Amino acid sequence: MGSPTQGRVVPREDAQPVRLAFPDVGAEELAAVAAVLESGALTMGPKVTELEQLVAAACGVEHAVAVSNGTAALHLAVLALGIGPGDEVIVPAYTFPATANVVRLAGAMPVLVDVDPATFNLDVERVYEAVTPRTKAVLAVHLFGRPLDWTALQSAVSPEIHLLEDAAGALGARWQGMPCGGLGVLGCLSFHPRKIVTTGEGGAVTTGDADLAAAVRRLRHHGLDPDADIATPSTNYRLADILCALGIPQLQRLDELLAARTRIAEAYTERLQGVVETPSADEGDTHGWQAYVVRLDRRDDALAALRAEGIEVQIGTYALHCLSAYADQGPFPGADAAYERALALPLHSRLTESELDRVADGVRRFA
Repeated sequence: MGSPTQGRVVPREDAQPVRLAFPDVGAEELAAVAAVLESGALTMGPKVTELEQLVAAACGVEHAVAVSNGTAALHLAVLALGIGPGDEVIVPAYTFPATANVVRLAGAMPVLVDVDPATFNLDVERVYEAVTPRTKAVLAVHLFGRPLDWTALQSAVSPEIHLLEDAAGALGARWQGMPCGGLGVLGCLSFHPRKIVTTGEGGAVTTGDADLAAAVRRLRHHGLDPDADIATPSTNYRLADILCALGIPQLQRLDELLAARTRIAEAYTERLQGVVETPSADEGDTHGWQAYVVRLDRRDDALAALRAEGIEVQIGTYALHCLSAYADQGPFPGADAAYERALALPLHSRLTESELDRVADGVRRFA
């Protein structure tokens, strides 16, 4: 009779966990936060403006509005366009639930569309088929940092349908040389700790439209306009200066941070290409590497075993029609295939060669 541990590697007792993510912050961020504390200007101060200017420059747009998190960015983008009851918004069936939730919170209907399980992004041909007279927008995701084919998406819908970007994981990514977050009428970013730039919690809305930027600014601050009047009541989605100060030094070295993540991604690909299905971007595109997500048939086995060995891995994200809130839509075979096979590996600049070997060896056993 075989040992109960046969078929998997048991880590030594002194083996250190391999972290899924580790924010790239240090002394510079600590000093920036301390300076804000010393100033006494903890919210709605100069650091908000400074962060917004850096975000706008990174996305190649004129305006960026800092908000409390990535979900707030998505919600405000939908509200700024006046989307509400009776409207439909197309969203991918495989994405983090916030993408669909904000549409529902606005009173509109999220219409799920299947994804290409090889790219994890919207199947654009199915977007064309999903458009109805009630369709007001497509909320398109550059999932895990891989740019969506924007020309194909533009060709799939009429010009009066708004194209919004969920670029939560795509800061630094480029589609055919153009920055993600600056392709749609509005872009939405997240600064969660698993993202390339973090403020702990935080986000931003980007746009080249001054009127939309002004609408987002009102909506993030209770609906108050410059005359201290409220035409449309809203809530508080502000981002504090102390958090902006944390993100500013990272934005200033965004290219360096992306290069570090790219080196880790290339190291994984070198170890795993031909073993499992590895991620990539289309020719001419720059992947943002918010996550390194492989595809393998024994995903659940790998997930359980690697976690037991101290390697922090995670599912890719969610097939929305498998959640009770969206179970009335489907089937979506592409989203099912992505959900069942996707495995996110540890990705951050502190990973060592030995840790990369350890992760790759662990994955290889389940190929």
